[in-house]
Amino acid sequence: QEQLRESGGGLVQAGGSLRLSCAASGRTFGGYHMGWFRQAPGKEREFVATISWSGSNTNYADSAKGRFTISRDNAKDTVTLQMNSLKPEDTAVYTCAAGSGSYPDLITYHYWGQGTQVTVSS
Repeated sequence: QEQLRESGGGLVQAGGSLRLSCAASGRTFGGYHMGWFRQAPGKEREFVATISWSGSNTNYADSAKGRFTISRDNAKDTVTLQMNSLKPEDTAVYTCAAGSGSYPDLITYHYWGQGTQVTVSS
């Protein structure tokens, strides 16, 4: 079964860091653009960051710029989101996704993980 699985979430104090990982199984996602999204309680899911299939291009939401870094290792079929200087408003379930299409604005995401909880305390 083709799937994505996130790990690395947890509880951290404001100003701290977390490193989220997304691992693929059942198929390779090396040819797909990868993205991270998040959803806070009572809010809609929002885009956080994306990386092109080659890893050459990255894009970030304004809220993530300068604090988060997305990267990928196609040999290991993993994508990582390094989150620094975390704020309470970063608290959400973070989900990775794999998609295709014109990078970065016309990506259709076909595969989604289950998500990992990130909680930032003040």
